[in-house]
Amino acid sequence: MRGRLDGKVALISGTGGGQGRAAALRFAREGARVFGCDIDERAQRETLAMARDEGLAVAGHGCFNLGDPAQASGWIEAAVAQYGQIDILYNNASAARFGPIATMAVEDWHFTLRNELDLVFLCSRYAWPHLAARGGVIINVSSVAAWGASAVTGIGAHSAAKAGVVALTRQLAVEGAKQRIRAVSISPGVVATPGTTPFLNNPATRALLLEGIPMERPGEPDEIVATALFVASDEASYLTGTDIVVDGGMLAL
Repeated sequence: MRGRLDGKVALISGTGGGQGRAAALRFAREGARVFGCDIDERAQRETLAMARDEGLAVAGHGCFNLGDPAQASGWIEAAVAQYGQIDILYNNASAARFGPIATMAVEDWHFTLRNELDLVFLCSRYAWPHLAARGGVIINVSSVAAWGASAVTGIGAHSAAKAGVVALTRQLAVEGAKQRIRAVSISPGVVATPGTTPFLNNPATRALLLEGIPMERPGEPDEIVATALFVASDEASYLTGTDIVVDGGMLAL
C-alpha cells in the first residue's frame, strides 16, 4: 500500500521522545525516510532502535544543539549526506526556561529564545536551498501560548518565542511561495509528553491544566503528529502561511 509520504525525506528535530519520536515513527510508516536528532543521545538511540524493530527508515544523530548555527548547519548537511535530498523540515525541538518577567534572568530569556525561535530560523535557513530544489514543506511547532497571555506565571519568554515562531512561519510562506516551499505552524495545547508527565500525574496541577480544556483531557502526541502528517502530505498542497491550533478547544473559551 502506498504511503502518504512515499519518496520523501523528512528532517524532524527532537526525535528522542514525545511528539518528535511519534512523528519520526509515524512519518516513516507513511513511507518517508526520516532523519532525526535530539540533544539527548540516549533517547535518540532508543527511537532509532524502535524504528529498527519495525523495519522503518529512520536515521540521525544524537547530540545536535540546533540553537547553535554550526550545529544546525551540520545537522542539515548530515541529512543531505545520508539521503541526498530534503522534502520536509519539521521543526519540533525546543527548550525553555520559566520565570516571572520581573525577576527572570537575562540569560534565561536568551536561552528560551535561542532554543524555541532561533533554532527554527537556523534550520529553515540552512535547509532552504535543499527545499527549494524540490519544492518542500516547513512545519514549525508553536503553542497556544503564542495566542494569548496567561495567568500562569513564568511563561513570558516561552510565549514570546512561540509567537515569534508563528510570525516567522508566515514570512517563510511568503518568501518561499515562488520556490514551491510551503510553511505552516502548529500550536498544540496541553499534550501528554515526558515533559508534562510530572504535572499531569500531580492531581493539583493536573486539575489546573485541564480546567480550561473543553474536552477535559490532554492531547496525545499522535494527535499532533496526525495534523503534521496532513500538512506534510500532498493533500495539503494549497495550505501555507497559517497556524493550526490543536488544543481540545482551549482557545474557544
